[in-house]
Amino acid sequence: MGTGREVRSRVARMALIARDRAVERPDEIALRDDRVELSWTAVNDTLNRVANGLRAMDLGPRRRVAVYAENGVETVLAHLGGLLAGASTVPVNFHLNADETAYILRDSQATVLFVGPENLDRGLSAAADAGVPVVIAWRCADHDGAVSWPAWLAGSSAAEPPVDVPPLPNLMYTSGTTGFPKGVDLPPTMFAGGSTITEHIEALSTNRFAGPLTHLVVGPMYHTGPLNGMRALAAGTPVAVLGRFDPEAVLAAIERYRAGTSVMVPTHFKRLLDLPAEVKARYDVSSMQLVAHTGAACPIDVKHRMIEWFGPIFIDAYGATEVGTICTISSQEWLTHQGSVGRCINPPFARAIVVDDDGNELPAGTEGRLFFEDATGRGIVYPNDPDKTAKAHLRPGVFTIGEIGYVDPDGYVYITDRFSDMIVSGGVNIYPAEAEAVLLAHPQVADVAVIGIPDADMGEAAKALVVPADPADPPSPGDLMALCREHLSGYKCPRSIEIVVTVGRNAMGKVNKRALRAPYWEGSRTIG
Repeated sequence: MGTGREVRSRVARMALIARDRAVERPDEIALRDDRVELSWTAVNDTLNRVANGLRAMDLGPRRRVAVYAENGVETVLAHLGGLLAGASTVPVNFHLNADETAYILRDSQATVLFVGPENLDRGLSAAADAGVPVVIAWRCADHDGAVSWPAWLAGSSAAEPPVDVPPLPNLMYTSGTTGFPKGVDLPPTMFAGGSTITEHIEALSTNRFAGPLTHLVVGPMYHTGPLNGMRALAAGTPVAVLGRFDPEAVLAAIERYRAGTSVMVPTHFKRLLDLPAEVKARYDVSSMQLVAHTGAACPIDVKHRMIEWFGPIFIDAYGATEVGTICTISSQEWLTHQGSVGRCINPPFARAIVVDDDGNELPAGTEGRLFFEDATGRGIVYPNDPDKTAKAHLRPGVFTIGEIGYVDPDGYVYITDRFSDMIVSGGVNIYPAEAEAVLLAHPQVADVAVIGIPDADMGEAAKALVVPADPADPPSPGDLMALCREHLSGYKCPRSIEIVVTVGRNAMGKVNKRALRAPYWEGSRTIG
């Protein structure tokens, strides 16, 4: 035990570990992408300037700052600098069009928008539409509507920002069944908390990705998993950020940087495994110590092959943006419970519960609707949407993320289907309501249902079943595809369209999508 002064000094040093690293190892590379490498000294200086630059602005009562850019060192620095400024950063999917982005900017009440070169025009249009007064752009030509990132940094103070401000969680957007994205605060299972930035950074130092080996970011940083790269950097871990996924580039980066940790989804595994044998043999991946697998359930054969190649270093993290990780399972456990997504993290999740359509609890091994008991009583919270929040709960604290499955006698959870409409394609959530609304606007369409069907690469893909207004004059699938592309981001558009006689609506107007999906799947639909 030290004196009170020694304890306060130690805690102060932990306020931002980048400061310590800049003193201890000033020239060590802390953050890199495929264009640039930054030392701990450069990272510390830039973070101070981002934090102070934001603190000098009127961020509004919600203190929201949106980041609408592809992966790169600037994306990491904007998010982490925002955190240090006491702001809530909003990761915006860089695939979204200007209208979709404007909705998120308005809904989040963001007052600043960071954009990259790929998103400048869309970002400026969205900001103008949503009334966001400040757009800061990196690696872009000068533009009257945007502030240059280098110029903004140069005009901001490099002094150490205060560390006694409260940290705010990211506001993450997840689409709803109405087709409009819902903003949800990063849940307690994902947010390190703390009453001050000092306490928050100290908590982040216990992150599973914290350590001396490089953390490799391979997924888009508008998802919670890849955002762990920002958290790892805050904990003093070197971070390498890759751009759009390229399997051989991932292997090369693992070898080049001696990477130790990463977060991946099953589609990443599949594309790595599909590389020619001679390419896979070319790279040394022995430095890898932990890969968190998330986004969707992994086919059993794919998981086996990854364990054989990389070793038993995988931890599955099953959950949702709204609630964070609910269940986990190590590679060793998975090998004896193949196909499971693991057991509940306890605390806070006391147990998994399976019920029938009437809400009656079912015994172990029986398939039904899957719920989880949150011992804190929180469950899932959808801000500004009490109706959706209520529908997600069986009773207070007992919630669902819309899936069907069973629990074995040892408490391991297996997912077999989904009673919500959501499609998981390449680890990305797609909500059919958005494409359905667009297709129904076509004058030759009487009805439509979008479902998930198997896809060897992406896990599942969206397919539209379209009922024509006049069976003798059905719409052209090409015209329908073009309509979707005009109004939606590409990843939300159906990959195929089939003209059908009916989608089977019952007397109450409801569609049984589980029945519509069944002919396309050989066995149980395994998702996660």
